[in-house]
Amino acid sequence: MLQTISYLYQVADVFAFLVLAAAGLAIIFGMMGIINMAHGEFIAVGAYVTTYSYQAGAPLIVGMLLGAVVAGLFGVVIERTIVRRFYHRPIDSLVATWGISLMMTQGALLLFGSGAPGVGTPFGSVAFAGGSFSVYRLVLVVVAVLMLAGLYLVFMKTRFGVHARATMQNAAMARSLGVPVDRIYAATFGLGAALAGLAGGLYAPTMTLSPMIGSSFVIEAFVTVVAGGADVLVGTPPAAIALAVIKATATAFWGQVYGVMGLLVAVCLVVRILPEGFTGWMTRRRA
Repeated sequence: MLQTISYLYQVADVFAFLVLAAAGLAIIFGMMGIINMAHGEFIAVGAYVTTYSYQAGAPLIVGMLLGAVVAGLFGVVIERTIVRRFYHRPIDSLVATWGISLMMTQGALLLFGSGAPGVGTPFGSVAFAGGSFSVYRLVLVVVAVLMLAGLYLVFMKTRFGVHARATMQNAAMARSLGVPVDRIYAATFGLGAALAGLAGGLYAPTMTLSPMIGSSFVIEAFVTVVAGGADVLVGTPPAAIALAVIKATATAFWGQVYGVMGLLVAVCLVVRILPEGFTGWMTRRRA
């Protein structure tokens, strides 16, 4: 019983991590075609703002929301000043955002040093079936599900969502119909950066804060986006579930290193079998 509960808990924990880490990256890639190599650094922005806000006396949830807002605003500035010049130039955009990531990492190192005060994990733990489980990790699972539901409502039920999907499908046609494509791009990049910042804020209590904290998310985020495909709403949830099962199983039997290796092997198989990722597979099933 305890082993089964522990395994399901691990799967849920990995699922939440993959969804929260990849959502912002998936939105920017799916909607704009930009491979954002600075995604980990936007996560770090959220973690730093959350931590220092909490140390200054703000409630933890306020610090997390503030981290998302600051990361989102910073993302809009980056999009307006740099990224907008590299649309339809995916390789150039990759190099540009990689340069941004290097500057952000070194800037954080100069400003804050190699370490920072920590934030204790809230809510403690709960005993069940002879084991102890972190309540906060369960909260993160709920937040991940709510995030997916919120993104569905934003992109399927709002005017911004209609414009964003139209821009993704055919930017030139959307512009000719009066859609403010430039503002949609800025808002989309800002939303992706804000979700990255929120992920950093949510996981700040569980990690040691450093300028390299974003690197803890990058591999899993990119693997999830590649496996999920271009549509964050269609591809990311099933990709996160499948990868969570693979990583949790490999980790349970062989350890953490093999869990990460399992993710990499899985994404290679997905690219080979499903070139469009889970997005293409789910789209064909619905058709």
